[in-house]
Amino acid sequence: MKQVIAMHGWCSDSNKWAKWKPYFIANKWFWQSGERGYGQRKPLNPSWVNDTCKGMDTKRVLICHSLGTHLISKEIYSKATDIVLLNSFSRFLPTGKENRALKIGLLGMQKHLEQSSMNTMLLSFLEKANSPHSINQIPEGPIQQGITDEGKARLQSDLNLLINTSSLPKGLSKNVKVLVINGDQDRILLPITINNLLKDLNKYLNKEPENWTIEGQGHSIISSDLIIKVRAWLES
Repeated sequence: MKQVIAMHGWCSDSNKWAKWKPYFIANKWFWQSGERGYGQRKPLNPSWVNDTCKGMDTKRVLICHSLGTHLISKEIYSKATDIVLLNSFSRFLPTGKENRALKIGLLGMQKHLEQSSMNTMLLSFLEKANSPHSINQIPEGPIQQGITDEGKARLQSDLNLLINTSSLPKGLSKNVKVLVINGDQDRILLPITINNLLKDLNKYLNKEPENWTIEGQGHSIISSDLIIKVRAWLES
């Protein structure tokens, strides 16, 4: 059985996978999308489906975007056979000189979440995350549909989680096959943050991760061609 669990990032939702899900399903994959519930969708934490088809190749694939890498339980990680990390990180805040300015910016975002300026801040974040593309080119998410009170609390909690990330997620198998994908115009992750993830994976895994850099893409990565290439990599 070939199955996927996908997890979106901060201030996004499961509609992030609007193009991915139907394509994988059409190619005989079972797909589940995790959901944090920032907006109008209810929170959902999927589990692997028990594979009763003996004698067939088993694939349990995690596809995570950004903070989504840290929103998956260790139980799910421990049974994954393959992991695709889209503009992800092990530690968001670097330990060097870049740390202070970035942390001040994140703490400012936390303050905006408690003020009337929240929507303006979130829209600015969305535009930056989707750059160099227009936000009209991505599926509507919590920002466009409305943040609930419960969603705002989760945004605060998850932003705090992001600030305090310091390592690879727990439960990660040393034998898992990993593909790291980055947009070359990402305005959210610092180059040192991207490099640190690769260093951490190389140090931890038994097999070196594969790394792709996608030209003309930012933090969101909206390339439809990439979806096809990822499936091909998973099935190779």
